[in-house]
Amino acid sequence: MSSFAGLRLAESALSAARAGMTVTGQNIANQSTPGYTRQRVDQVSIGAPGLTGLRPAGTAFGGGVGIAGIARLGDDVLDARVRDALTTSGFWSARATAANRVESMMAEPTKEGLAANLNRFWAGWSDLANTPDPAAAQVVLTNAQVLVGQIAAGYESVAGQWSDLRGDVDRQVAGVNALAGQVATLNGQIRDALQAGRNVNELIDQRNLFAQQLSTSIGAKGVVEADGTLTIRVDGNALVSGDQSRPLAATGPRTIGEPGRIVVSWADRPGLAVDVGGGVLGGTISTLAPASDGGTLAAVAAAYNETATVLATTVNDIHRSGVTSAGAPGGDFFAVSATGPAALGLSVVPTGLPGLALAAPGAGPKDTTIADRISTLGTSATGASKTWSTFVTGFAVTVAGDVQRADIADRGAVAAVTAQQSGASVDGDEETITLLTYQTAYQAAARVLTAMDEALDLLINRTGLVGR
Repeated sequence: MSSFAGLRLAESALSAARAGMTVTGQNIANQSTPGYTRQRVDQVSIGAPGLTGLRPAGTAFGGGVGIAGIARLGDDVLDARVRDALTTSGFWSARATAANRVESMMAEPTKEGLAANLNRFWAGWSDLANTPDPAAAQVVLTNAQVLVGQIAAGYESVAGQWSDLRGDVDRQVAGVNALAGQVATLNGQIRDALQAGRNVNELIDQRNLFAQQLSTSIGAKGVVEADGTLTIRVDGNALVSGDQSRPLAATGPRTIGEPGRIVVSWADRPGLAVDVGGGVLGGTISTLAPASDGGTLAAVAAAYNETATVLATTVNDIHRSGVTSAGAPGGDFFAVSATGPAALGLSVVPTGLPGLALAAPGAGPKDTTIADRISTLGTSATGASKTWSTFVTGFAVTVAGDVQRADIADRGAVAAVTAQQSGASVDGDEETITLLTYQTAYQAAARVLTAMDEALDLLINRTGLVGR
């Protein structure tokens, strides 16, 4: 063994300790960086060189320590589990948020809700039957106008929320395309860096963060390929493959009244639909679906239309069977436009007591049989109140189910992220201890180097000077 081998051994120890301190410093610096995964220096011992010659003899010493690489302490399985959990969480969170908004707008079962105004409308007819004077008639007509306005306002609120979410679909698709492009770019950089033998840990962290956002947005699935790239799939087809990405486009109705469904398809193949069954985009599209397909907002709009239709039909049927105080046959109390949604086309026909048909034919001008019959529609099994209350009850169950599923999905996502971060996140206390460990190793290696230097100094400068 060369006399200078000890210097090389000490120098390798210094290099390894210095690399350890540098990587630890990188961890500490990125302790709060989103998506960062802690790193560790992989060290390997260097074996002794082989002995040659006819009579190899002597003791072979090790060659010190080498750096095999800088390991990223992440787990592909846990990363995939997080993406799956975010897919489910994004879907149900989108549905629950939309359902909660429309439920708050309905204001049931408060005094500001439609059910309460329907009850006031029926009570007004009961009062009119007891006291058929202009004041009581005006109360009925005013309550009717309020009812018509509330039904129209409720429908317009739902339609406005639908339009807002439809705009969100376009924005979400644009965001997915942008994220897919960034993942493709990082794939290319990672592949090139790996082929050149460079460190790609930070690039992988950035890519994983974008992949998680894609899972939250559209329910994408990811698989790490042999060359280090990440293939992102939606509905089984590649959204990102290697350094290439395929853009998506959304088509379909722009307003709640238009027929059809919102469809996401590949921009280069518009006829090939993509089944987006997860993520925020999937939840939003399912919320905007037709009522027959479980669309939350369309179901509420349909309930307003149905309530308006039933209200007009049942009241008009009874009102037409009566006569006014002048003996004229009763006409329609409510008018419904033949075009457009019934909730927006509902209006009140009479303008005062003379236009109200309160009496049964031949019963005399003081009779109020018709008014009394209309007042009983509030408890009718086929009346507008029953129609609306039945929907509200079922809708409340639906909203509660969506909220419960969203809570469960959120807890699952939190558990998955916690499991991922338990091994990948930076612990300040742990890194401090690691830093002190490498610092102590560096000091010890420096002491070895000093000792070897003193030994060589004695050998070189004092050999042959015995006796002086």
